[in-house]
Amino acid sequence: MTRRRFVETAGLGATAALAGCVDEANDLVAGSTRPLEVLHGWDEGDGAVAVRALTDAFEEHAPAVETDFTAIEGGGNENLNTVVSYRLADGDPPSSFANWPGKNLRRYEGALGSIDDVWAENDFAAVHVDEAVDLHHQNGSFRAVPLGSHRLNNLFYNVELLEEAGVDPTGITSLGALFDAMDAVAAETDATPMTHAMANPWPTTQLWAAVLLGQQGYRAYVDFIERNGSEAAVRSAFETTARILEDYVTYDAESLGLTASNNNVINGDAAFVHQGNWTAGTFATASDFEYGDGWGANAFPGTENMYTLHFDSFLYPGDNPTPERSKRWLAFVGSETAQVAFNRHKGSIPTRTDVDMSEFNEYLQSVAEDFENAEHRPPTLQHGLALAPEKVTALNRVVANTFMGPYDVDAATSGFLDVV
Repeated sequence: MTRRRFVETAGLGATAALAGCVDEANDLVAGSTRPLEVLHGWDEGDGAVAVRALTDAFEEHAPAVETDFTAIEGGGNENLNTVVSYRLADGDPPSSFANWPGKNLRRYEGALGSIDDVWAENDFAAVHVDEAVDLHHQNGSFRAVPLGSHRLNNLFYNVELLEEAGVDPTGITSLGALFDAMDAVAAETDATPMTHAMANPWPTTQLWAAVLLGQQGYRAYVDFIERNGSEAAVRSAFETTARILEDYVTYDAESLGLTASNNNVINGDAAFVHQGNWTAGTFATASDFEYGDGWGANAFPGTENMYTLHFDSFLYPGDNPTPERSKRWLAFVGSETAQVAFNRHKGSIPTRTDVDMSEFNEYLQSVAEDFENAEHRPPTLQHGLALAPEKVTALNRVVANTFMGPYDVDAATSGFLDVV
């Protein structure tokens, strides 16, 4: 847990000090003497670096605002969701908390307040990408502000291992080509072809979605999330996913978390990993492992014309303990300053359309170009944009019960179709 309190000191700019005093006065009128309390799930690695850059930037932006930023340990927002749910049920909400927009907002139905004024006063609808505008609405009002966007359909690789195996990564544009590449890695190197985090079921749900997109196409994916999925398409994606997990992943996959799995690529123990581009943030924190020389990235095979869309956002509880300071925080989250500070370290890109990407590394510049040029931007399945939280939980339960080894394709197929 990181706990930080910032107080006004001598020499601060008059404008910042005045704004902080106005926030303080308004919140005192509302009966609050609490600091701005913000909860998030970035407790380690690149996430911790990124959120520290974000909070440091807010300290400089609003030095008079007393704050309490707290990291809730645990991947995939699972523990953060639990803490926030208890806090909301107890009538003790934080000022703001990190989470995902889209259908994931249904998790907090009736508990989020309107921040239409924040969006209007900062002209956010005009400067953020269209999907960000659409997916941060609930019941006719804005309930959250986007901080950055991750791409989900990525295949990362260790450059040295692919060179040793004689594999040209630019040719991996189909699932068949990926299997050929992994066979070459197995035959020509001492490394395992692919690493995969299976300590929790969600990375497998995410991998299945990437396989469905790459093998069956955008329409099959959309049909599935719109409750009209093809049994044949769902089954085929599970058959391919089972082949990957049975024949090509590291022997210790069932015990691996996300960080350990990514480290297999960094350490040269595995050639490939499928993940969201937060993995690029993890790679950036490794020494002597640079983009181009140490690692590279492609779109997941078959999805070259797609950008599977994911957002990191901050939400506004309705029964807010510090309404003025909370809105000031959210106005900052959607600003260019905040989005540059955070996304440069997190392996994500700004959702604003007016950010100068020259401040970002070569990889993130290419991600921004892919976003701009994508023919399709399907919403992420695992991370709450495409399906309501209870359905995502149910999909992960199907994976946990039927597809963590041995791999029961029939049960997984019928289970996924039943859920949606």
